[in-house]
Amino acid sequence: MSETVANDWSPADNPYAIAVSEAQWWQRTAALAVRRIRAGDDDNGGPCFDSRQIDARQLCIALRQLLMAEKLEQIALADLGIDPAAGQALEQARERFEAALPGIKHMRDGLTHFEDWSRGKGIGPQQRRIKAGDTPRDVARHFWGFAYDPRADTVTMGPYRIDVGAVEEAAGELALAIYLAAHEVDKRNTARLRATVAQALTGARIPCGPEEAVRVSGGGDGRVWLSFTPGVLPGEPERQALAERVVAALTTTSLRLAGSTTLQPAETATSLVGGQSLWVERDPTA
Repeated sequence: MSETVANDWSPADNPYAIAVSEAQWWQRTAALAVRRIRAGDDDNGGPCFDSRQIDARQLCIALRQLLMAEKLEQIALADLGIDPAAGQALEQARERFEAALPGIKHMRDGLTHFEDWSRGKGIGPQQRRIKAGDTPRDVARHFWGFAYDPRADTVTMGPYRIDVGAVEEAAGELALAIYLAAHEVDKRNTARLRATVAQALTGARIPCGPEEAVRVSGGGDGRVWLSFTPGVLPGEPERQALAERVVAALTTTSLRLAGSTTLQPAETATSLVGGQSLWVERDPTA
């Protein structure tokens, strides 16, 4: 990849993939926090701070971030016009996550916005209690008191409680649901790229299909693969000529063939003639 291409990269180009990456990071952060909590106090927090209480705080933040990853995925799906069924399946996964870990959003908000929650000035549930007529002092007391209870294996903050034993399954399911939703984007992108390749070849009068000399197929890896069908072309000169035409046709639509190593156009043609399957990608230098 050239320096110009690298400098032009932006996460804004593929937020659906960023959501997957963040979901996986935060899922593993939550799993790590669970293991550390259950390992007991390691005394690294010092004489006044139980390390399990520290890890419990990180656990709540990680779980809330998983919900933010789901939110980003939903935004990306809508912006890309993906079948609403993908977003609905993801929404159902989020609802199961929230049912398994009730109040996690508010627990995280209380932790990260302690400057407001400690005064009864937080938004959401605290705000509703104030509007109902409670005093800020009473509201603050009601929603305070964060702690991990090793006997019950629970984390509580005010009226909210989550079971640590439910964390890994719930986080794993939501992270998987985010991945599967993003996979719908990949499948659509693969289908579109395959159609573009077929159109480019057809426009250059190069027939492609299962029974033709050139095969274009979508792989389980999300890539579009191109290869020569064995036995269709009689000899190497014919395969060489066709390979050069294929490379030229793809070049006109800012596409190129790639393999396990970087290939120049002449090497690409040689690889096709030799029977290799190559994948099609956008040419970042075009």
